[in-house]
Amino acid sequence: MAVPSPSPAEKAVLRAEGLRRRREFAQSLATPLRTDLEAALARLVLPHLAAAGIVAAYHPLRDEISPLPIVAALAPAQRTAFPWFAARDARMIWREGPACQPSPWGVLQPAADAAALSPDVVIVPIVLADCAGTRIGHGKGHFDRALAQLRESRPVVAIGIAWDSQIVDDPIPADPWDMHLDAIATPKEWIRCR
Repeated sequence: MAVPSPSPAEKAVLRAEGLRRRREFAQSLATPLRTDLEAALARLVLPHLAAAGIVAAYHPLRDEISPLPIVAALAPAQRTAFPWFAARDARMIWREGPACQPSPWGVLQPAADAAALSPDVVIVPIVLADCAGTRIGHGKGHFDRALAQLRESRPVVAIGIAWDSQIVDDPIPADPWDMHLDAIATPKEWIRCR
């Protein structure tokens, strides 16, 4: 049974809870432990990327779990894409990495002349998610719109990654435009959604 869409206020409360969980956990980690956890995440995710020609990732914010160890361990023939924005209100597209220039928000993104790519797999950041693949992000809808556009023409796998504390047992209400995740990975487990 579908869980009804929340009011904006309810979703804001869930987002704040997810951000709090993420921040508190990430700030509790010593650098060596964080490195070990992100390496464990990469070992868990990499076998699921073997057939992907183009893998999209993101440049992490301070408290987000990093997909960069996953990117670093991809096969030489695999290409990597990162989100790219021409301006704050522009649609997000994928450009070939590396992410080396500041975006309109200051997060690193590829150069403006890097090739635009259409990924086979998108590694998606999570603020909060349930095991069914409903995700709450930062609230701007960039990943949802980009995934929806990609999925109009062909199947694209979306893998959410997070710290374990960001995955909840109770169903998260979804809006009609929310793109569900196919799987979620944390340093400790792989969750197949749907």
